[in-house]
Amino acid sequence: MQKLYTMKRSTAIIFLLLVLGIHLHGQTALQNDQLDQLATEFGHQHLTTFKELLSIPNDAHYPKDLEKNIQWCESAFGNRGFSTRRLATPTVPLLLAEQSFTEGGKTVLIYLQLDGQPVDPTKWHQDHPFVPVLKERDEAGIWREISWDKLADGVHPEWRIFGRSASDAKGPVAMFLGALDAITSIRHKPDFNIKIIMDFEEELGSPHLPEAVEQYRKELAADMLIIFDGPRHISNEPTLTFGARGIATVTLTVFGPRAPQHSGHYGNYAPNPAVRLAQLIASMKDDQGRVVIPGFYDGIHLDKASQAILAKVPDDESVIQKSIGIAQIDGVGQTYQEAIQYPSLNVRGLSSGWIGSKVRTIIPATATAEIDIRLVPESNPERLIQLVRQHIAKEGYYIIDHELTEEERMKHNKIVFMRHEISYHA
Repeated sequence: MQKLYTMKRSTAIIFLLLVLGIHLHGQTALQNDQLDQLATEFGHQHLTTFKELLSIPNDAHYPKDLEKNIQWCESAFGNRGFSTRRLATPTVPLLLAEQSFTEGGKTVLIYLQLDGQPVDPTKWHQDHPFVPVLKERDEAGIWREISWDKLADGVHPEWRIFGRSASDAKGPVAMFLGALDAITSIRHKPDFNIKIIMDFEEELGSPHLPEAVEQYRKELAADMLIIFDGPRHISNEPTLTFGARGIATVTLTVFGPRAPQHSGHYGNYAPNPAVRLAQLIASMKDDQGRVVIPGFYDGIHLDKASQAILAKVPDDESVIQKSIGIAQIDGVGQTYQEAIQYPSLNVRGLSSGWIGSKVRTIIPATATAEIDIRLVPESNPERLIQLVRQHIAKEGYYIIDHELTEEERMKHNKIVFMRHEISYHA
C-alpha cells in the first residue's frame, strides 16, 4: 500500500504548537486565527523539508540508508539548538536530541520513528517510492501527479503527497520541526525541557529499544513521555491517545516432504504443510475472530465505568468500517474502542510454494506463518506465547526451535518450528 500525507497538516501543527506550550497561565497566548495563520505558514514552508526527508531511503534492513537518516536528523535538530548524541545498540544507534529551556523545570521525552517498512517499487504508480510526488484526484477519482511548483500559489487541502513513510512516520517528524520553528519565530520559549529519542528500527519491532532504555536510563530520564505515532482518528482531528498496545511475535514453520514433490505423483500421499498450517491457524480462532485458546483473554474485564469512558470517544463505527472496507467487525468487542482493550492474535504473513506466474503443481516442502500478538496492560507476553505453544502441542505437533534433523523428520508425523520474540509491553 502506498503511504500518503494529507495536506491538512496545519491542524496537526496547531496541536503540536499547543503541546510545545504556547500558553500563559492557562490562557492561549495567541488568538485562534493567529495560531492558524502561524501553523499554515510554517506547514507550507516545511513541505520542502518534508520532501527532502522523504527522499532518503529508510528501510531498516539497509543500515547504510539509515545512517543517512541519522545524519539528516543530527543536522536538522542541531540547527535548531538541540545537542545530539548517538546511543549505541548492537545494530543501528538511537539518536537522542535535547535542549534545556528552563532550569529546574520538568522534562518531556518525545519519541519519534524514522524508519519505514520494506517496499516494492513495482507496486507504486510513480517513479520511485523515495521520490515523493504531489497528486490530486481527477474527476474519475484517480490520483494524478501534479507539479510541486503549484505549491507556490498555496496549498489545496485535498492534495496529497505520496512517498514511502510519509504518514508512518516521517510526517510527524516534519510537523514537529515545523512547530519548533513556528514557536521560535514568535520568540516563545517552552516552560519545560525537551528530550527527543529517535528510533530507526521501529518497523523491525524496535529489537534493541528495551535494552537501551535500561542502559541509558539516566540519559532518557524525564517526567513524561509523548509518542508521535499511531493512527489518526476517523474524524481527521489531532488526537491524544493515552496508551499503546505492545507486541510479541511468533514464527511458525510446518514441514512436509523434504523437498517439493509433484502433486500428480504424490497428491493424497505426502501431507501438505500449507494445508496443515492453515488448519493449525484456524484452530486458534472461531468464526467471529475470537481467540479460542483457553486463557488467552484472562484478566481483561471491561466494567460499566470503563465502557462508559470508551463510549465517549467520538467514533462512528459505520465510517470506520467503510474507511477500511469491511462489512462486519470481529466479535472480540462491541466497538472499535472495546476491541483494542484485548490482546490480539494476528497472522501478518503466510508463505508456501509459489503463486501467480510462478505457480507449480507441487506439494510444498514447508509453510510458514508470521504472527504478531498485540499486548494490553493485563497481558503477560510469556504466558500468552506459552498458551499458544500448549495449543500447538495439543493439536499433535512436535515443536522444535532448531534446524530439523533427519531423525526427527522420520520419527514425527506433524512437526513445527516455533520461534518467538517479545518486542515491548503495552
